[in-house]
Amino acid sequence: MRSIRFENVTKLFHGETVVENINLTIPSGKFFALLGPSGSGKTTLLRLIAGFEQPDSGRIFLGNHNITNVPINERRVNTVFQNYALFPHLNVFDNVAYGLQIKKIDKATIQKRVIAILKVVRLEKHMYRSITRLSGGQQQRVALARAIINEPDVLLLDEPLAALDLKLREHMLIELIELQSSLQTTFVYVTHDQFEALTVADTMAIMNADGEIEQIGTPKEIYEFPESSFVAKFVGTTNILTGTLVLFDNVYKIELPDLGTFEISVTASKPWVRPSLKVFMSLRPEKIEISKSKHEGFSNMLKGKVEAIVYHGRSTQYDVRLKNGMRIRVFEQNEEHFPQEVIDYDDYVFLYWQKENVVLLNR
Repeated sequence: MRSIRFENVTKLFHGETVVENINLTIPSGKFFALLGPSGSGKTTLLRLIAGFEQPDSGRIFLGNHNITNVPINERRVNTVFQNYALFPHLNVFDNVAYGLQIKKIDKATIQKRVIAILKVVRLEKHMYRSITRLSGGQQQRVALARAIINEPDVLLLDEPLAALDLKLREHMLIELIELQSSLQTTFVYVTHDQFEALTVADTMAIMNADGEIEQIGTPKEIYEFPESSFVAKFVGTTNILTGTLVLFDNVYKIELPDLGTFEISVTASKPWVRPSLKVFMSLRPEKIEISKSKHEGFSNMLKGKVEAIVYHGRSTQYDVRLKNGMRIRVFEQNEEHFPQEVIDYDDYVFLYWQKENVVLLNR
């Protein structure tokens, strides 16, 4: 197992910068996700690791080995593509065995290794079946088996589930987690789907549309403590409010125009905080309590009018218009075992939240 390290890597296409001055370490033996919108450069980083592209500047390391100019076939890296790139004229066994056959490995060894890897992906009963007779999920597992049979140091996955339906995609995400855990191979997973990244990743990097890395962290760190408005909005749903920091008796609060002053929780981890600073405030919809009744004991409260209601099954979404014209989104869990207040269109409601649920953003 080896880590991957980008040092000041920049890549241009036709004179335009796709990724710029990337410094990134992907830890060895972990499930790492690159998440970003289309055109953010995440697939370019994958292709740079694989050797399909070379950087215009900077270096790429696999462990302590500089692989920047190493040919594709000499890198211990394999890729699973979105379209799987399987051979339709070969059966499952021969598709998986292909890489070993190219290396002129003896038939007995090939037989043993192919059967072993097909057991890992639970396809041993289909080893002689035609590729064209497999489901999308089964084809994806064949592509995985073919990629890992050569025991690569790194497995690159370029949106491998994009062609699958929602239920199958959720099922395959769990299978990928279990596969990575059993192999302990470094997985690098590229996706624009936040749900996929949050599900599979030990660590993830968020890339913006300019080919820059906005934030690196665990899924929980990224979701609960975004550092920029881009990350807060791209990973999950959030309400972004703009305000000014004010200091009362050595306690920071945030003043929101035409709405009032509200309590926040500022820690030493935000050294950039200072009085009179204009800041963005992120407040997740599920962190807000909604009620038609005015409750005591809450220091943070807003009043507004319900303009939209969307039923999501496990939760209900309310869009509430505030007196300054801003719209706040709220998610309320649907708990049938507890009587819930009936809230309807055009109802006036109160919104409450704890100060600990406010995240200040420095970008």
